[in-house]
Amino acid sequence: MAAKPGIPKGTRDFSPVEMAKRNYIFNTIREVFHLFGYQQIETPSMENLSTLMGKYGDEGDKLLFKIQNSGDYFSGITDEELLSRNAVKLAGKFCEKGLRYDLTVPFARYVVMHRDEISFPFKRYQIQPVWRADRPQKGRYREFYQCDADVVGSNSLLNEVELVQMIDRVFNKFGVRISVKINNRKILTGIAEIIGEADKIVDITVAIDKLDKIGLDNVNAELASKGIPQEAIDKLQPIILLSGSNEEKLETLKTVLATSETGMKGVEESEFILKTVASLGVKSEVELDLTLARGLNYYTGAIFEVKALDVQIGSISGGGRYDNLTGVFGMDGMSGVGISFGADRIFDVLNQLDLYPKEAVNGTELLFVNFGEKETAYCLPVLAKMRDAGVRAEIYPDSAKMKKQMGYANDKQIPFVAIVGENEMAEGKLTLKNMTTGEQSLLTSDELLKTVRG
Repeated sequence: MAAKPGIPKGTRDFSPVEMAKRNYIFNTIREVFHLFGYQQIETPSMENLSTLMGKYGDEGDKLLFKIQNSGDYFSGITDEELLSRNAVKLAGKFCEKGLRYDLTVPFARYVVMHRDEISFPFKRYQIQPVWRADRPQKGRYREFYQCDADVVGSNSLLNEVELVQMIDRVFNKFGVRISVKINNRKILTGIAEIIGEADKIVDITVAIDKLDKIGLDNVNAELASKGIPQEAIDKLQPIILLSGSNEEKLETLKTVLATSETGMKGVEESEFILKTVASLGVKSEVELDLTLARGLNYYTGAIFEVKALDVQIGSISGGGRYDNLTGVFGMDGMSGVGISFGADRIFDVLNQLDLYPKEAVNGTELLFVNFGEKETAYCLPVLAKMRDAGVRAEIYPDSAKMKKQMGYANDKQIPFVAIVGENEMAEGKLTLKNMTTGEQSLLTSDELLKTVRG
């Protein structure tokens, strides 16, 4: 007996209806990207590990899916190395490539490789899958799509403002209420400086970023485990738990970070973004959140994260400014900023809130019943006419029993069925059945088109 087939944990199959929903998501996001002048590119699913490693911090490196070399991957490996069972070292010997972890690092590699073909500032978007060897859980998958938009070659904060506008426009189109969280890595660096732990900035940001997930006590315990003194942890508490309006938070930070040049620069940048966004009538809630750290090491300025207000799920979009990412590929001085929409989480949010427009998930609109060769020959030109007019139509391929064909229409939720027998052919018409109401009408092909288009 054959083994029951399955798929890897953290991956999913998608039915035709689910794919229609996903395409609605992709198309909506794509329309907004185009509206703001972004152009589409694609990069390979796998990259050289030398491109990926070291770009996401130690935690990110552990989540990279590595691809085993083809051929004799044992060649060049000693028995001693094999017997050592050192997984990290052996993986470095066995694997030269990996599945991409995100779309930003491959994009940086693309910019460096194609710099002579690109006009800067370069605004690009990608809608492609990424892979992470993470523990699967609700809203977290090992294979998922990202919808990224980045602009490189410009230091202007207007780019950050536009990204917030794009976030706002996308989720307003979806009908999802969101909160856009904003912070700045320069502010976090300033905080690390004033508590006397500037060299621990990565440990601090990684820990703070987990506040929503593990709570304040566990964040403090993690900070202590990284060698940060209790005195410094105590100084950190009122800062990361700062409350009030955006204006009040900024004024407090101006006082707290007055002795940190880097921190004050972050406050200045945040103030410009928040004030400009507020003046543009953005509908979504935009909040300065000092607990937002986004653990990825390459962020250097403004950082963003989007939360759905009516669904319990992780962030559904995020991003930020990175001033030195292309430098690791030999191209210094190329600043960039971008956001990523988590299509799979957005899919779950729209499902839970039942926000898909009916027209987005509808498949076939009109089915022609097949009673035999003569009837089919009569129907085919009408079918072609319907398709030429943009009606999604099909004919049942086999001359099967009426019950079977009507069951097919019901299973596919086809709203209209066209029936042609001897009487209809004699009159040059068709009988149209409305599958919702059960009503039937004898119509010409022109009347049929008008009725279906309704």
